[in-house]
Amino acid sequence: MFDWNDVKALLAVARGGSTAAAARELGVNQTTVARRLEALERDLGARLVERHQAGADLTEVGRALVAEAETMERAAQAMRQTLEVHRRGVAGTLRVTMSEMTANADFMPMLPEFRALHPDLLLEVVITDERLDIEAGEADVAIRGAFSLPDSTLVARKIEETQWTLYCSRDYAARRGLPTTPADLKDHSIIAADGDPFTFPGLGDLLVQAPEATVALKSSSTTNLFASIRAGLGIGPMPTVMAGLEPDLVEVFPPRPQSTAYTWILTRPELKDAPRVRAFIDYFAPRILARTREAQARAARLASNRP
Repeated sequence: MFDWNDVKALLAVARGGSTAAAARELGVNQTTVARRLEALERDLGARLVERHQAGADLTEVGRALVAEAETMERAAQAMRQTLEVHRRGVAGTLRVTMSEMTANADFMPMLPEFRALHPDLLLEVVITDERLDIEAGEADVAIRGAFSLPDSTLVARKIEETQWTLYCSRDYAARRGLPTTPADLKDHSIIAADGDPFTFPGLGDLLVQAPEATVALKSSSTTNLFASIRAGLGIGPMPTVMAGLEPDLVEVFPPRPQSTAYTWILTRPELKDAPRVRAFIDYFAPRILARTREAQARAARLASNRP
């Protein structure tokens, strides 16, 4: 069985092109690098490095082993990271990302109690509607609303689901009337999320039936999109649980099956059991669900009392 330190010497020579460069990278002397290479060659029964005056070149066998050695290196780094997060417990820094809507409606009201439970944990909160790359390490955890999740290596926990449909303000309905069929949308102003409105689940298939519809505003911010609908700028998509609590909004069409959105908490596999990540998920997931159910119940009561 070979020694991991010997494999590191092979990688350092491959990257530096000489035993001297490898020694500098590893923080040892050249003699130690040479000894480790010889030990690895002896254990594997193959010549891995050709040494010459200008430096060192890997043999064909040595080059073939570099990819496997890099896999070992990544595994070793992951092991060290896992060990470190468990040593630290619910402490250190946790970088979390979510939309402004989620932050304002769910996260911030719960944050004081969570901080009281875990005073040694520093939260870095990135509020954005953009999708940060969790796999690349742009954040440790994401609370993310989506109609579907793309394939990835991320660990996902579904928290809740809610339906979306089209709404407008009562003022807009009084001025412009309400469409009775999707084709009638051609006579109305549409508020849409940034991008192609035809791809929005539950909205795109309606707009296909009214290609002449005027898109009055596209917004990269869901908070701004909803504010535009409330202001009477046009007809746009909102979650029923939110719109149902606002008496000045009018449902334009009933929710469609394909317009159900889900809220997920996402993290990388190597972090899912880290105490700080586990504490975050175990605290926020059930509470976000409870707040949503409470809001849905209030919306149902309001709807039943409306004329």
